[in-house]
Amino acid sequence: MEFFKFRRDIPFMRHALALNAVSITTFLLAVFFLFSRGLHLSVEFTGGTVMEVGYSQPADVPKVRSVIAALGYTDIQVQTFGTAQDVIIRLPSLKGVSSAQQSETAFAALKVADPGATLRRQEFVGPQVGEELVTDGLKALAMVVVGIMIYLAVRFEWKFAVAAIVANLHDVIIILGFFAFFQWEFSLAVLAAVLAVLGYSVNESVVIFDRIRENFRRYRKMDTVEIINSAITSTISRTIITHGSTQIMVLSMLLFGGPTLFYFALALTIGICFGIYSSVFVGAAVAMWLGIRREDMVKPGAQKGLDPNDPNAGATV
Repeated sequence: MEFFKFRRDIPFMRHALALNAVSITTFLLAVFFLFSRGLHLSVEFTGGTVMEVGYSQPADVPKVRSVIAALGYTDIQVQTFGTAQDVIIRLPSLKGVSSAQQSETAFAALKVADPGATLRRQEFVGPQVGEELVTDGLKALAMVVVGIMIYLAVRFEWKFAVAAIVANLHDVIIILGFFAFFQWEFSLAVLAAVLAVLGYSVNESVVIFDRIRENFRRYRKMDTVEIINSAITSTISRTIITHGSTQIMVLSMLLFGGPTLFYFALALTIGICFGIYSSVFVGAAVAMWLGIRREDMVKPGAQKGLDPNDPNAGATV
């Protein structure tokens, strides 16, 4: 299905050098903010108090959040748990205040707002648990990256594998840079969004790389730059439809999902926008700079896949 048709190939690679300079600058800024400001980690990573509060009727989550915020907490997580009557509240640790004191103060305020509230359980999440989550998260990220490299190296060629990893890490680092610069809360949900962006972005890269390989086999008189421009142009309609429909869904979470889904959707939004950019101007451009050639894609003497109606076809390798 093609809603957008382009009669001529768009010369994307004409501006690859300038846009790659912008990418490198943005990437270095993201790394700088990560080291200078660091990530604003949520309770899951830093430790804190977890409370489960039950109500006799569906809980008013915004009201619960406002009651807790009135106690001076800025980084809180409030969400329903299991049923609409049960609410999970995560409070960050405070210096000089024990977990029991935190939960007693918070529950007292909730009891004043709704006398029917009951404290189901309370527990303290120590920083050691947070360190374990950070370690496991980094391991998961590393395994995803290695898996993607192996997949692309086997399916395509090592130059494409390197190009895709550079493009995907570019997206991940920029997402983390945004969260470091604005000091947005980085939670497990955001980490899940980062991992989702990795898979989503590599899918776009695979589609473009597959079309590049196909064009190398079909159009024998085109040079590498023309092949890449043609491949990207021919996949633009699919990119617009796929990313546009995905962004509509993510935008609904961003606008109507509430505080619980806000940063998750925000990370996905940044990842989708930069994923389109990186697949074209980072992934494809890096493959070009690495010297991807027809000989890397087509065995000498191979004639399969030629288009008899294509005026550029017919030349032997």
